[in-house]
Amino acid sequence: MDTNSRIFVAGHRGMVGSALVRALQARGYRNLVTRTRAELDLTDQSAVDAFFDTAQIDAVLLAAAKVGGILANSTQPAQFAYDNLAIETNVIRAAYQTGVERLVFFGSSCIYPRECPQPIRETYLLTSPLEPTNEAYAIAKIAGLKLCEAYNRQYGTHYVSLMPTNLYGPNDNYDLGSSHVLPALIRKAHEARASGAASLTVWGSGTPRREFLHVDDLADATIFVLEHETGDGVYNVGVGEDLSIRELAERVCETVGFEGELVFDTSKPDGTPRKLLDVSRLGGLGWRAHIGLEEGLARTYGDFLHTHGAPVLEAHAQA
Repeated sequence: MDTNSRIFVAGHRGMVGSALVRALQARGYRNLVTRTRAELDLTDQSAVDAFFDTAQIDAVLLAAAKVGGILANSTQPAQFAYDNLAIETNVIRAAYQTGVERLVFFGSSCIYPRECPQPIRETYLLTSPLEPTNEAYAIAKIAGLKLCEAYNRQYGTHYVSLMPTNLYGPNDNYDLGSSHVLPALIRKAHEARASGAASLTVWGSGTPRREFLHVDDLADATIFVLEHETGDGVYNVGVGEDLSIRELAERVCETVGFEGELVFDTSKPDGTPRKLLDVSRLGGLGWRAHIGLEEGLARTYGDFLHTHGAPVLEAHAQA
């Protein structure tokens, strides 16, 4: 790919898509194509076909998706499955039909089995049952990567799937009804400190272990894939280290400046016991993450304060 390539960033207003736009622009890519949901409904096949027929796209970064945490996934499984399947099939098919050279499909580490050897290799896909709390979303994402593989095999395309670990960073979702664990903890800790609360309640036991990747690192990995001959297939993207939810909550509270007690609500589900990705496949090609968790949390809390109009609390010097 060169900097004059016309690159369609699908889902440019989301956390991943907006990071891709920032990173591409910083690298000198000048012909980025974006559409809002109002301008182009990616679940509408005829609308997607009409867009690709005239847009002259060279590459697609398929970051558009319906996403959410445990609560949203468990209460809206049909919507998660339908919306994601429709987006994937419409965009991947239209890209092939209009001669798009490169496509990067973004999946999720939740595609891997619940009881999976750690760290998780790409080859462990479909070797045992999925985590029930987000099964519908995971199945849709598996279908997307398998569709990419099918087009590569049948038509000789070069469509790559990236499977990032848990993401966080600018433009994250802080809605407690649909957010993931890290942004939810940031909001809860901020509000607890602002209100002078004595404690903060965290879903689950605090024992599950998770890996967290700053979204700007994912954007960097994506450009690496676009600019290098990585080959087709699936690549995990992560940092190669994990920590418990308890440890994460403690680090978030330290970043925010909340000094109250952490209370773990064991009546709420934990989800998968551990998810640590084996990142050696992409690492072997020369890519690695650069943003550590301490730096990433400070930057993310600063973004939360900025985007939500939250007051900067006195003891917080990093925002």
